Amino acid sequence: MKQVLLGLAVLAMGAGSAYAADVAPSDVVFDGGAVDQSLTGAPGDPAAGRKVFINRKQGNCLACHMNSEITEQQFHGEVGPPLDGVAERWSEAELRGIVTNAKQMFPDTIMPAFYIDSGYNRPLKSFEGKSILTAQQVEDVVAYLMTLKAN
Repeated sequence: MKQVLLGLAVLAMGAGSAYAADVAPSDVVFDGGAVDQSLTGAPGDPAAGRKVFINRKQGNCLACHMNSEITEQQFHGEVGPPLDGVAERWSEAELRGIVTNAKQMFPDTIMPAFYIDSGYNRPLKSFEGKSILTAQQVEDVVAYLMTLKAN
């Protein structure tokens, strides 16, 4: 019984350590718009990132960007640049910075900052103090974007 409890305690501490490794939105360090350090310390999941990318209530990336890899979705936007071949135009650190807060690289962009928890204009009360995406979701979207090579 003691071994089982000890094992559960180790697992719980391990899970807590993984969560504690997330970089808080206010602690993200930008270098010329890029974010070199992973926000989670763990690699992103491209399949999960693709789901966030197309989710109209999360990333909603298709509202502004065309992405010919996602043929099953209609109504790709034309406001932002097409994302075909984006992994060959930007580094992983640059993409992480753009997804986290594109204004750090492009001050005049209308792209929302997906990983900030303050500085929004007139947020709904349910969104005050929260980021649009979690640190893991940012890493997942970046991992997905890194799969978009030129054809």
